[in-house]
Amino acid sequence: MTMIGKVRRMFHRQDKSVREIARLTSLSRITIRKYLKEGTAQEPKYERAERVTKLTPFHEKLIEALVVDALRPRKERRRTWTLFEQLQAAGYDGCYSRVTDFIRTWRVAEGKSISANAFVPLHFSLGEAFQFDWSEEGLVIGGMYRKLQVAHTKLFALQERSG
Repeated sequence: MTMIGKVRRMFHRQDKSVREIARLTSLSRITIRKYLKEGTAQEPKYERAERVTKLTPFHEKLIEALVVDALRPRKERRRTWTLFEQLQAAGYDGCYSRVTDFIRTWRVAEGKSISANAFVPLHFSLGEAFQFDWSEEGLVIGGMYRKLQVAHTKLFALQERSG
């Protein structure tokens, strides 16, 4: 991006010719003309053409597995290696890195939008919601120190206020 700005400044402010700019910057004259022809300075982007790979026939199956995993709890999701092994069992004979690249790209593009939405109510009826916790407490009973495991339960109820 800085090179585009530099070329445009040399041409418009310093009144240098395309040939002089090419000599000073080591860019081709075609590239310099392209930079000058553009209305706004935008960084050129290289887009790789889609190619058919060994993984291409398995794209739908892999995306389906990724969507299912995205809806599962985090600890129940399959690792990339497990997905790779399942693809191999289905007939994929390509490399592991191709699978990881595809999964990484999919997660960035579409995986974040798929998630299970949770609904947490703000009002509870009596006995509808509770909190359970346990702890380990130390007590002296009859002169002897004992460790006890204690369960704590709290029932939540929101009382309606009238007034």
